Amino acid sequence: MNTLPSSQRRGLLALALGLAATAALPAAAQTAASADGYPKQPIRLVVPFAAGSGTDAVARLIAQALGDALKTPTVVDNKAGANGIIAAEAVAKAPPDGYTLFVTTNTTHSANPSLMKSLPYDPVKDFTPVSRMGNLPFMLVVNQALPVKTVAELIAYGRTHPGKLTYASGNSTGIVSGATFARMAGLDMLHVPYKSTPPAIADVVGGQVSMMFVDTAAGLAMVEAGKLRPLAVTTKERTQLFPQLPPMADTPELKGFDITSWNGIYAPAGTPRPIVQKLNQALAAIADSQGFRERSAKLGFDAFGSTPEAFAAFTSSELAKWRQLIQAAGIRPE
Repeated sequence: MNTLPSSQRRGLLALALGLAATAALPAAAQTAASADGYPKQPIRLVVPFAAGSGTDAVARLIAQALGDALKTPTVVDNKAGANGIIAAEAVAKAPPDGYTLFVTTNTTHSANPSLMKSLPYDPVKDFTPVSRMGNLPFMLVVNQALPVKTVAELIAYGRTHPGKLTYASGNSTGIVSGATFARMAGLDMLHVPYKSTPPAIADVVGGQVSMMFVDTAAGLAMVEAGKLRPLAVTTKERTQLFPQLPPMADTPELKGFDITSWNGIYAPAGTPRPIVQKLNQALAAIADSQGFRERSAKLGFDAFGSTPEAFAAFTSSELAKWRQLIQAAGIRPE
């Protein structure tokens, strides 16, 4: 029987021991090792809304912080239109290499599947959750010329002026909030949809539209300038970011009104787990940092992170929640 020379036997034994040691490494260690070298090129953060929107403002904060954390240029790419569908489809078809990420909201991943009869993307199958990044509280704002200072006064005005009130929207939260308000208050209101939030705000300020539900990050500047009058927030309870504004649900006709917009980051489906983990660790540190929280709060954004697993479970639960909200509001898929 042929036998290997002792030198070769020692080499094979060393190789076998090395492989066994690698297999015995904790999963986290193997993950960290296999993510070495990433990133090697700029990262693109795709945003489904126009520059000047709340999501855009938050994405730019994230881009700066993520670029610093990973020591690579990180840029924002606005792909507005079709209620976020254009951007979502582009990210779903992008290479799953960690260099194209989607900074998005409940518009593309919770509401669109129930607002649209068909979509060119699947919010679950076509994306890999990376991290939830926080909540974007929405507020009801009206044109300053409208003679109302509370939600109750707005309802009373709408009832005595049927068909006169109009509401603008630049995203799904604005659409659903407006339709829910009209149904619960029993008002006849005309919905005026816009491609994105900034032009919708401009027309409410100009008086072409009576009111809108807008994320605080986008509407705050006009409120502080006295060009829009805020009446309430859409969340069930007061938000610490704007404690002076009562919840919509405080008005008797709107008991139970509770609509919250969220923000999170996805990668294309199939993105390697080690890259997702590296991104998640960086984003978690960003969301937990005092500096990022303070800068976010100035935009009206409540920042916090999550694990990819928690974000995946949240995505599934929000799909069911928004389906119920849309059905209750009487909105028919288009």
